[in-house]
Amino acid sequence: MFKALLIDRKNDAHQVALTDVDESQLPEGDVIVRIQYSTVNYKDALAIAGKAGVVRSWPMVPGIDFAGEVTQSSHAGFKTGDAVVLNGWGVGEAHWGGLAQKARVSGDWLTPLPQALTPWQSMAIGTAGYTAMLCVLRLEQLGVTPQSGPVLVTGAAGGVGSIAIAILARLGYEVMASTGRPQEAAYLESLGAAYIIERAELSEPGRPLARQRWAAAIDSVGSHTLANVCAGTQYGGVVAACGLAQGMDFPATVAPFILRNVTLAGVDSVMRPQADRIQAWSRLATDLDLEKLALIGAREVTLADVPDLASDLLAGQIRGRIVVDVNS
Repeated sequence: MFKALLIDRKNDAHQVALTDVDESQLPEGDVIVRIQYSTVNYKDALAIAGKAGVVRSWPMVPGIDFAGEVTQSSHAGFKTGDAVVLNGWGVGEAHWGGLAQKARVSGDWLTPLPQALTPWQSMAIGTAGYTAMLCVLRLEQLGVTPQSGPVLVTGAAGGVGSIAIAILARLGYEVMASTGRPQEAAYLESLGAAYIIERAELSEPGRPLARQRWAAAIDSVGSHTLANVCAGTQYGGVVAACGLAQGMDFPATVAPFILRNVTLAGVDSVMRPQADRIQAWSRLATDLDLEKLALIGAREVTLADVPDLASDLLAGQIRGRIVVDVNS
């Protein structure tokens, strides 16, 4: 038996409970992982609250990522004792996820945890940091270097934005940070941001083309913000889009793309090929100053704390990362 946060729907009533589960109830997979740490992401909070249709089958253990140790494996790539991390693949939505003490998953979904990272650190980074690294890699693949010019990061005080700033600054980029929370300016500067842009400059309808201000951008906001980011990108620049905090619409014109040769590159983290995942986590181990995790803030909680914290997260009352010690 092991403990798990279980979501269920009975008689159209949404139920969330911390309960004991028998290992035989775990879904199919060729690797069993003893989970050490998980996190609470925005998608997890939606699932726990029964919103947005995140959960696709019941009962469900939420948690889109986790870190732990392999205890049983029939997969050629993993053996007992291996340290692993998992992000995405529909875990916590269609397959039982990380807010539990055990998981059984496909070994194809697991990524070896770099030796330079502890399981706790990997969950302080989480899917947000992994996504940020994928965005940085995409910029590099499309030719962006520190010599290209400033890089704008929107949603800068969020999980993706904060870690993107820390990575870019350590790699030598001049970082511009867009935020709707001016009180976070000192925090963003401590991560490495050189300039702070008020969110209102980008979040309202804008012109098809604006003054060229940045060579590249990482956007987790979408909607008018993404349109204005593209409009302000320099000739030949690149915008990596990975989120839709403002909305999934894109009220833009083709002007930045056909007049300034701007590239809009989508970045997915859920179904990413294994080679990309290994590269991203390897680079996180070397290119993220792990001392910055203390600045970003990682609050450690227990499984029993998660339901209340999910409500706080949806209400925008939590800053920083939530690391869940599933065994305490």
